[in-house]
Amino acid sequence: MRRVVPLGLLALTTVVVQVALMPHLRLFGVVPDLGLVLAIAVAYYDDAETAALVGFATGLGFDLFLLTPVGASALAYSVTGYLTGVVQAGLIRSSRGLPLVLGGVGGLVGGLIFVGIAILAGTDALISTSTVALVARAALYDALVATIVFPLVGRFVRARVAPPATWRA
Repeated sequence: MRRVVPLGLLALTTVVVQVALMPHLRLFGVVPDLGLVLAIAVAYYDDAETAALVGFATGLGFDLFLLTPVGASALAYSVTGYLTGVVQAGLIRSSRGLPLVLGGVGGLVGGLIFVGIAILAGTDALISTSTVALVARAALYDALVATIVFPLVGRFVRARVAPPATWRA
């Protein structure tokens, strides 16, 4: 119960901010995926399974407000969160720039997974070369947002889990 309540409140707050505030903060025609960045941040501070659950919850909450197939964001966020957790567990060193890199690469991977799922579900409007450029711009915005989201998530998660170990010579 101690794990569920803070992460649940964080996921709920993320969905509300994503739906109510982020459409007004467009940059280069894109909006960041806060739920995706949240799942990546949880993977960084906690583990892959928790990140997948948080990603699924925030993605499903966000899917209820989209015109794309329900579950596409949920699946993309959970898979990306899980993959980030697996990759992060194998990292030897942790640096200050890692959240920026994880946010950008995770945003790119998550966006491409979302587009692939939506195309498979019959959203033919996404079959375009401009879609890749749109996903790339959104990934850059996700990287910028990750510099804010990661410290906030760290405050919720760090009390329960030790930060990633660093290797020292």
